[in-house]
Amino acid sequence: MIKKIIQVPIIVALFVAPLAAQSGGEESRVGTTAAPFLTLGVGAKGHALGHANSINVSGAESIFWNPAGMAVKNSGDSYNSSFISITEYFADVDIYGAGIVVPVGENEGQSLGIGLHFVDYGRMDVTTVELQDGTGATFGAHDLSIGISYAQKLTDSFHFGGSVKLIQQKIYDMSAEALAIDLGFLLKTNYLNGLTIGASITNFGRDMQMSGINSETYVDLDPKSEGNNEGIIGNVKLDNWELPLSFKFGFMAPAIKTKNLELLLMSEVQQTNDNKLNIDSGAELSYISNTVKFHMRAGYKDLLLGNNVDSHFTYGTGLTLKTSTGIGIGVDFAQVPFEYLGQTSIIDVKLYF
Repeated sequence: MIKKIIQVPIIVALFVAPLAAQSGGEESRVGTTAAPFLTLGVGAKGHALGHANSINVSGAESIFWNPAGMAVKNSGDSYNSSFISITEYFADVDIYGAGIVVPVGENEGQSLGIGLHFVDYGRMDVTTVELQDGTGATFGAHDLSIGISYAQKLTDSFHFGGSVKLIQQKIYDMSAEALAIDLGFLLKTNYLNGLTIGASITNFGRDMQMSGINSETYVDLDPKSEGNNEGIIGNVKLDNWELPLSFKFGFMAPAIKTKNLELLLMSEVQQTNDNKLNIDSGAELSYISNTVKFHMRAGYKDLLLGNNVDSHFTYGTGLTLKTSTGIGIGVDFAQVPFEYLGQTSIIDVKLYF
């Protein structure tokens, strides 16, 4: 008991310490990168924990947060898992995530995964200056990220993983594509009753540039001359936009750890190329038995961004049932209450086999 009492202030100090890292001198570059959907996060568990999910991650959802988590045994005590996530975002925008992870090779923890992240902006009316109520035609827009991931347990405590993904943004007849990679590691220690250290770098890749029929134009190369071709088709060169490169480093440790009860505290420092240094933190209280795992989660994201963001508090729950056949079924739910944009709900279904 005395040992646990001593651990609590140490853990609290551990998660408060990153506050000292805020330099405060850098300028914000919000809105200067392409594919901002990559910063939204995928899955109810990660949202409920305030995006502090790069350390407390395993199974197929690891593909979207830290691919090293694929080499960690998931909630079904296996390495096989699949994952589907649906987010009802504001303005009738729907966000979907899906992934599957299977073991490969002879080494334990050596896993291969495929992940899909899709944002559907719905259909919109085509309007012109003359027909501002619509022409009768509609157009769509979507964002897409699809990739393949690999992870391996290099030692009993060190896990490493990476992903290669294709990113696409499309609106009407215009689109942009780019390739990017994610890298991450997890280090599980015996300190503080099971301290875990992790880091990830995501969306490292080439710039994106829109192209399509709407950037085409007719060019008269010599307007002072008569009789030449006045309708040569040319393309307007649009600007390149960087991907939202992100680096995360954080800690997770149990404040309480018994046979059936566990309280995890986690915190991550995040630096992106389009925003200031930031901190995300979360807590997960779990009841654990041989067949049932029940989780209550809460988080506080974007701690250092203050009023520059519309929401900070997040919360959610999770339940995993393990059947007699060894198959596990999990359901996670999260709410992100936006002050001006309303509630956002996320629900996940997971299968461990």
